[in-house]
Amino acid sequence: MTENTNNPYYNLFIKQKNNQFKVSNGAYNQRIKKLSALQRAIEITFREEIKEALLKDLGKPYVESEMTEIYQIVGDIKHAKNYLHKWMRNKKVKTPLSMLGASSYIKYEAKGVCLIISPWNFPFNLTFGPLISAISAGNTAIIKPSEMTPHSSALMKKIVDTVFSEEEVALVEGEVQTSTDLLKLPFNHIFFTGSPTVGKIIMKAAAEHLASVTLELGGKSPTIIDETANLKTAAKKIMWGKFMNCGQICISPDYALVQQNVKNQFIEECKNVLKAFYSNNPKESSSYARIVTPKHFERLKSLLTDAEDNGGNFEFGNITDKAKKYIAPTIVSGLGENALLLEEEIFGPIFPMVTYKTIDDAIAYVNSKERPLALYIYSKSKRNTEKLLSYTRAGGTCINNNIIHYANHNLPFGGVNNSGIGKSHGYYGFKAFSNERAIVKQHTFGITELLFPPYSNYKEKLARFTVKWF
Repeated sequence: MTENTNNPYYNLFIKQKNNQFKVSNGAYNQRIKKLSALQRAIEITFREEIKEALLKDLGKPYVESEMTEIYQIVGDIKHAKNYLHKWMRNKKVKTPLSMLGASSYIKYEAKGVCLIISPWNFPFNLTFGPLISAISAGNTAIIKPSEMTPHSSALMKKIVDTVFSEEEVALVEGEVQTSTDLLKLPFNHIFFTGSPTVGKIIMKAAAEHLASVTLELGGKSPTIIDETANLKTAAKKIMWGKFMNCGQICISPDYALVQQNVKNQFIEECKNVLKAFYSNNPKESSSYARIVTPKHFERLKSLLTDAEDNGGNFEFGNITDKAKKYIAPTIVSGLGENALLLEEEIFGPIFPMVTYKTIDDAIAYVNSKERPLALYIYSKSKRNTEKLLSYTRAGGTCINNNIIHYANHNLPFGGVNNSGIGKSHGYYGFKAFSNERAIVKQHTFGITELLFPPYSNYKEKLARFTVKWF
């Protein structure tokens, strides 16, 4: 690693590399102790500071902070503590008769020194979630949070410095150059949450050291509403999922595919829900967050301008305030096929609606785009639901709901192809940060010893017999 000695994070990396086996070979109780210390920090010591930091960075309401950040982290930790002993246990597997006299098992061992690069939209949740998995699997970790949420990043550093020694877990703040420098180091595993565009950069950097990766990306998650759906209930759930955190959620419903004959009724239901959620003036609502930075505001504003240029009908919203980084909850229909809202991941409070005639049309539309992180189905038709599940691909799916699959610790979370590589959460997060080491132990004489050289006609016959019968 002499080529990296000028890297500002080289010494930190070496500290963790030299300490990795001490950490990984630590007793089960040591991992539990670390998880419990982090839980106390989040749930008790820094709870109010976390909510204040999120309010400053994202205008996030306290209820959303409790629900989507604190609850999720504490829930992840509790789940890991409940099942870690089982996860760490060697897993016995069958040994074929041709290997008579041996036994086989899988040992889950830490990958080593890990890098976690987290995003800004749920800074605490999406930083500490992967860290919980890394700790559970016995790794050391360096964390690089987003510079877009400075109050949250500074507080996370304070939490990490309070709970851990830097030889085990360290958090470094900085902008793009910090990530670039870190990616030059030969980490054993990289966990990245962000856009597909940056995910490709991460994967290229990882390839230089043949590091394994977990990429939690995004994409355009479709929400399909057919004519059998309960439109009132669907509207309530979809508007909640779409406009939580001001639409800045990787698994938010990105766009709606609404069966043509129920489009107008569905739009009316959505408008009623938005007024009930955020009043007639969402700008004054304490339940509605804000866009993270002026740069992201301008990007979303340009999407609204492009929508106007492409024939969009604004059914609700389309009100902005640059000084407040405010964009009203917005519903737009009638867009031309070249509209950017139908091409780019929106990641904001704009909800385009596209109509379809048959379920086959909806399937064709979904499959004309990259595979999404999530796909949502609202239908009472078992036939339509099964067809959509069979002829589309997505990282995860909810039927008659949205985004809640993320909160189930027993489910794998992750994308497919453009929307991500690898899975996380619970046992699947533990596996992502573990090497499944295959082990065979020979107890007595093995049949294969009969086939050692020098070879003979008899051994050829024995080999044929072995292939045929074992």
